Order: sequence, then structure tokens, then C-alpha cells
Amino acid sequence: SNGSSLSMMRHRKKIARLGKPADQRKALLRALTTEVIRHGRIKTTHTRAKAVRKHVDHMIQLGKRGDLHARRQAMGWIYDKDLVHSLFEAAPERYADREGGYTRVLRTMPRQGGDLHAR
Repeated sequence: SNGSSLSMMRHRKKIARLGKPADQRKALLRALTTEVIRHGRIKTTHTRAKAVRKHVDHMIQLGKRGDLHARRQAMGWIYDKDLVHSLFEAAPERYADREGGYTRVLRTMPRQGGDLHAR
């Protein structure tokens, strides 16, 4: 070879890879989804929060639907079986008036600027 390397650009590849291989990424997102549903809120990085938002919204959507197929889909993603039961009990009346947008990402600390030690 003449020393050149070819690498493709990630144009139009939307999912956040989170610096992890696919299996670890899926496990992380499942764990974060489980904890958000259990505690109502979690503290994590902004990128992870944005990535997990989609999955939490989907689980709440399944909880609102409430049929057996939705319950089994939720069981396949959330790690805690009892948590799925409580989600399916609470979700229909809690989110009855809302069509999507169940989760919100909040900033908790100011971002660290580049000149952090200069001042």
C-alpha cells in the first residue's frame, strides 16, 4: 500500500454509539431505561440521557397500550419484572393526556469550558 487509508464518514447515521460495541451499548441503554422507570429520574451524561430518552418513551407507550404483546415487549427490554407490572398499572392514567414526550433531559451542571484552569 502507498500509506493512504480509506475511512468512511458517518453521514446520516443517527444513533449515538456512546463509545461502546453494540452489545455493551444495548446493555447500558437497558440498564439506564430500567433505572429511569424505577426512580423517575437519574443523573448521567447528556449524550447518554439523549440516547436513553427514546427507549423510556417507548416503554411508557407500551405501558399505555397495556395489552399482552406490549407487556411481553417491555419484559424483553426492562430488567425488572415487577417494575414492568408497576409501569403497566401506573402509565395509562398517569400519561393519559399526553401523546409522547414523556421524558425530559435537564442540565445539572455548567459545562466545563476550555480555559478552566486559566482563571
